[in-house]
Amino acid sequence: MEATADITLVTISASYGAGGSVVGPALAERLGVPFVDRAVRAAIAEQLGITPTAAERLDEGVERGIDRILGHLAPMGEFYGDVDPELLRRTSHHEAAAQAIRELAAPGRAVVLGRAGAVVLADDPRALHVRLDGPLPARIEQAMRIEGIDRATAERRQRETDRAREAYVKRYYRCDARDAGLYDIVLDAPRLTPEVCVEVIAAACGCAQGAAAGATPPSSPPASPAP
Repeated sequence: MEATADITLVTISASYGAGGSVVGPALAERLGVPFVDRAVRAAIAEQLGITPTAAERLDEGVERGIDRILGHLAPMGEFYGDVDPELLRRTSHHEAAAQAIRELAAPGRAVVLGRAGAVVLADDPRALHVRLDGPLPARIEQAMRIEGIDRATAERRQRETDRAREAYVKRYYRCDARDAGLYDIVLDAPRLTPEVCVEVIAAACGCAQGAAAGATPPSSPPASPAP
């Protein structure tokens, strides 16, 4: 029996190690709606007139600090390959991403991960906005499990990723990605585990199926949350 929900449009903002890359697609499957991550990249490619591969590199480059790359045309050209440097100077990645999100969310059936989705769709009454966060040590531990990496690597990625994501939202939308006021739900994701986060969000969406699965928040942090 397919799940049904009153709310079928969800944005997810996640700090590093909070499990957004796991919760996003799992929630989309739970609700029976598209997970639009790759679709956003495809739409960006179409709007900017570049290849999907170039759009993917561009999208990843924004999180790693595209401004630093844009300041050095030679390294940027080597990194992006078939992306015309002048094209990047004339266009705005965040505007293309926002337009893509609005278009993909228009039917009211999607799970959008990242890219300031809660801000872009703030005025859409159909959307539920979720923030996945948690104490830094717990997020580092979960990132190590999910990505199969050592602590030093997880700590480095956390510093780079959280800083870049927060800077993206602050620069282009003048908001603090950590501001709880942007979201309808804020979850301590490592404590709950990704599976429970999915169930909690689905329940908030009014999902009719799955509550009987018995997923409830644990009274103490689980020893080894599933990735």
